[in-house]
Amino acid sequence: MTNWKMTLSYDGTGFHGWQVQPGRLTVQGVLAAAIEQTTGERVLPQGSGRTDAGVHALGQVASFGMESPIPAENLMRALNRVLPASVRVLRAEMVSAGFHARHSAVRKTYEYRIFERRGKGGEGSLRGERICSPFVAPYAWDCRWELELEAMETAAAMLCGTHDFSSFAASDPDRAQREGASAARPNPVKTIDVSEVRREGELLVYRVRGSGFLHHMVRNIVGTLVEVGRGSLGVEEMGTILAAKDRAVAGPTAPAQGLFLVGVEYGDLV
Repeated sequence: MTNWKMTLSYDGTGFHGWQVQPGRLTVQGVLAAAIEQTTGERVLPQGSGRTDAGVHALGQVASFGMESPIPAENLMRALNRVLPASVRVLRAEMVSAGFHARHSAVRKTYEYRIFERRGKGGEGSLRGERICSPFVAPYAWDCRWELELEAMETAAAMLCGTHDFSSFAASDPDRAQREGASAARPNPVKTIDVSEVRREGELLVYRVRGSGFLHHMVRNIVGTLVEVGRGSLGVEEMGTILAAKDRAVAGPTAPAQGLFLVGVEYGDLV
């Protein structure tokens, strides 16, 4: 039995997230089916995390055990032939038996992309309102407010360090039911070492890197930063929201399509 690590990129638009669900198209499901079609082995690849429906990945990592004696380059090439075009295997490699895509991860990086519809005008603007291209819309939040970047930058920086992020954790009874009443509650204390907002062309991009993330945590942070950017929340309220440890005091959940899992770090554990 050989332990495999795969790095994947996918467009999450047509998928009901990563995790296999009966009767629904998922990334884990199509990858498992492609592996079976290619090697004849039934495996369930374990991802570094369960991206939600509509969330994209530039560098998702999956691991699984397999008996087929196939060179890594041949496996990658064969899988990319049978996978849908929206999912690509970027790298396949044999790793140590103790490696696990989720349990071995030490840091993850996410990006969230925002199209500022009421920006400063320019090409494609109409009466002060910019038009979001159909080639951008599936991969960004088409946000209808003009946003104050400096305020968002300041509020984002306040999240760096080790904090209890309960205020940004999803309250998802359906997920709790799926995972069982006995499932341990995720530790809400996480360490964030990068939390920044910058302008990249026509987009505002929020980039966050940390030791781990709660369900919907990045999208809830972005929803709160947008509230700060449009003036509904003051910059100083970000500290109050963190301290409250209460989801009800934070901003709304940002739409899924703007979120990208950029990469996963493993240190020397591979």
